[in-house]
Amino acid sequence: MSFTRRDLVASLAFTATLALAAVLSPAHAQAQDKKELVFGATAGPYADQIKLGIKPLLEKKGYRVKVVEFNDYIQPNFALAQGALDANAFQHIVYLTKFATENKLALSELLKVPTAPIAIYSKRHRTLDVKEGATVALPNDPTNAARALLVLQEIGWLKLREGYDPIRASEKDVAQNPNKLKLIPIEAAQLPRSLDDTDYSFVNGNFALASGLKLTEALALEKTGPTYQNLVAIRTEDKDKPWVKDIAEAYRSREFLAVTEQKFAGFVKTDYQQALQAGAAK
Repeated sequence: MSFTRRDLVASLAFTATLALAAVLSPAHAQAQDKKELVFGATAGPYADQIKLGIKPLLEKKGYRVKVVEFNDYIQPNFALAQGALDANAFQHIVYLTKFATENKLALSELLKVPTAPIAIYSKRHRTLDVKEGATVALPNDPTNAARALLVLQEIGWLKLREGYDPIRASEKDVAQNPNKLKLIPIEAAQLPRSLDDTDYSFVNGNFALASGLKLTEALALEKTGPTYQNLVAIRTEDKDKPWVKDIAEAYRSREFLAVTEQKFAGFVKTDYQQALQAGAAK
């Protein structure tokens, strides 16, 4: 059996997760008697949502809440599955399902969270008037690459073949590339830095905001549907525990809706937040 680079990355991430579990295991033990909860999130808006909107509400109920920030999409799920975290917030259902299946992790979605859409940015250009041979960086993980390709089709830069799967679209599905764009796959966390070297770069919302980019500066925003809205993930075995219900209640609250509107303008709101808004408008 060959040992691929992907296997190496997963192995290193798993080793790092074990180390993290050793540090945080006392906190997890406390979480079992509902005194302390440990959240994992990618650095940036999803960690900030917990700190600003969720942590205060849970603390009012007597919890101590710790937020652990990550700079990649691999360790948070391993950390959750191993018990170093009680919940994490950074991914959409497509990524969670694929990652959990491939790594045999018993993880489940709790609920969706307000989500910053993937967007295309540029330091060299102020418009979408693309030139032949332009370089375009996009995420190198399959699900986010598919999102970028769909945006490229929406803005008319390329055309995907008939019958393509919108969730699994890849460069192999590109049927027409009239401007001979050079698509450059890059790790999602590194995409903000790629702006110095490319004509255009797609950047996931959390990494864009963490690097100082603004949604209002984007040249094009994804029309984010439920499939690509980020979520809170938990261990499947914990789904009926009282502290899980308390986390969900905090996210579904009017207080968190107010934080979303004040601190996370431009984020795609969840169905339950839209329902709260509709109720208030009546």
